[in-house]
Amino acid sequence: MCICINCHYVDICTTYHAIEEQHQQAHLTANPTFEATSPSINVNIRTTGVGEDVEIQMEWDVVGCLSFKQESGKWIELRPGELVPT
Repeated sequence: MCICINCHYVDICTTYHAIEEQHQQAHLTANPTFEATSPSINVNIRTTGVGEDVEIQMEWDVVGCLSFKQESGKWIELRPGELVPT
């Protein structure tokens, strides 16, 4: 799971903005202003189907960041009622 959902900077971070792009999700902000220091991103690649029907799915998760500042529930406060990204 992406650590960003519990980060103080999630709504202004350019790294999380890029993760939203990769997941084709709505942005928390249109113009992020915070540059994270040394984010570490895991990309999990899954394939389903066979032959010409193969579908490739990629999941991007920030798993480490020197700028991370714990604020539990920050993403949930910004998106009440929505499912938390996994």
